[in-house]
Amino acid sequence: MSEEKIIVSDAALRKGAEEGMDAFLQVFIDKYLEVTGGEITAETMPKLNGYQHTLLGYHFFRTEIMEGGFIQLIQNGYGPYVFDNPFAKAMRLFGAGDFSKLIYSAKKIYDANRKDLEKETTEDEFMAMYEQYEAFDDLEEKFMDMEEQVTAILAEYVDEHLEEFAEIDKE
Repeated sequence: MSEEKIIVSDAALRKGAEEGMDAFLQVFIDKYLEVTGGEITAETMPKLNGYQHTLLGYHFFRTEIMEGGFIQLIQNGYGPYVFDNPFAKAMRLFGAGDFSKLIYSAKKIYDANRKDLEKETTEDEFMAMYEQYEAFDDLEEKFMDMEEQVTAILAEYVDEHLEEFAEIDKE
């Protein structure tokens, strides 16, 4: 199975752009979620290119961090997708250098404690991880402070490299 042709409508992009950078990026993300069925598996990985995976990775990262931090991100199975792929490097290349450094810092904690962080947990064990891994707290706060700027950087990058993220249907 190879990369699928990802097509977004020019009208949807214009509407998203009018609504703001979040809505603009969401046009692409919604398409990627549709194509992958919202699941990142060995079967769905080849359906997207590296640029598309990077944007989808940011979507998962941002959603999980905003809702429940790194513990939730990892417990929900996104650790390997974010930390074992060149996500941090791509963020640096897209112009989000400080964010890239933050991901590398989180990766050090993740790599050192991966087995424990990824184990199946009860609700109580899950909640206890927040105290056990307080090292993530500062990184989560830093992300909250930079999230809007990172999103703006990504929106600008996507806008300047549309062909890497989707084929635009002018109809």
